Amino acid sequence: MKIIVAIKQVPARDSQLRVDSAGKWIQTSGLSFEINEPDAYALEAALQLKEKNGGEVLALCAGPAGASQTIREALAKGADRALHIEDDTLNDLDTLAVSRLLAKAAAAENPDLILTGLQSDDLGYGQTGVVIAELLGMPHATLIMEVEKKDAAVRVKRELEDGWFQHVELPLPAVLTIQSGISKLRYATLMGIKRAKTKEVKRLTAADLGVELQPTITIDRVYAPVRTKQTQILEGSAKEAAAKLVEKLKFEVRVL
Repeated sequence: MKIIVAIKQVPARDSQLRVDSAGKWIQTSGLSFEINEPDAYALEAALQLKEKNGGEVLALCAGPAGASQTIREALAKGADRALHIEDDTLNDLDTLAVSRLLAKAAAAENPDLILTGLQSDDLGYGQTGVVIAELLGMPHATLIMEVEKKDAAVRVKRELEDGWFQHVELPLPAVLTIQSGISKLRYATLMGIKRAKTKEVKRLTAADLGVELQPTITIDRVYAPVRTKQTQILEGSAKEAAAKLVEKLKFEVRVL
């Protein structure tokens, strides 16, 4: 069973982020990076499937040359080899453009399964997995809590709303987006770190994949949200005020 896991390099979760001098992105100098946490859960799911069913796990990453550190982290945790699409202009690309790169690289490997995290910690679009599936013409499912191999298919458990779950069986090959927190993430062992240095990392470019990249998005401004305090007095009886409060919590604050 060949499983491809799409991983993304993002700033470490405890990083102090500052806007760059142009005001269009964050300062990357001096930052430490790591595997996007939702992708780490996808990698863990892939490694557990490999341990149960055999096969290999490939880490697929699109990013600058510096993303090699994140790729080595995936290899140290147990991925067998990696594909690195090197490009420094990904911030100028939308989800469709990035997914085309990932889909092209994945298609050449003829995988049985492609796993992605639910979304990225930096941009949070939550679209990459389903776009890859559409580009490759593969069935897909999202918000996956469990994956079980069934001959030429997989049976998955999807998380729905209000504590409900859905069990679905999909034919292989398929694409799944994994829900965060479904299992305990493993740490890279010392032996795993040593072995990662000898594992294959194949470097590709957009030209190698036959994809011509053109900027598809423009970031005009990056800034910290302005924090404001506001007090509202809800007029009327206690019952009327309570009804107004519930409405505001539902449709303005959106916490109910």
